[in-house]
Amino acid sequence: MTYVVTDNCRGCRYTECVTVCPVECFHLDESMTYIDPENCIDCGGCAPACPVGAIEPDYRLAADKKFWIDVNRKRAAETPVISGRLPALPGADERRQALGR
Repeated sequence: MTYVVTDNCRGCRYTECVTVCPVECFHLDESMTYIDPENCIDCGGCAPACPVGAIEPDYRLAADKKFWIDVNRKRAAETPVISGRLPALPGADERRQALGR
């Protein structure tokens, strides 16, 4: 099992999840974060820390969200590791409200 960042992160990129992760498994690009499944230790601390509910364990993903497992794997290999908190993206609070969070 691994944890997976899904589309709720897109356009927000809150990084509270990174601050509770005991290993450096988070990566980021210009629009969101990703979890490297090879480094994730499945502790689950990141999921409740995400203010937009973007992180789920892979086994709980709906069928139409399973593709995010491969997206995270691919993007983690292509993007830099993040080890600390960064400011959320402009418009993140509005997106959070639109998501009902």
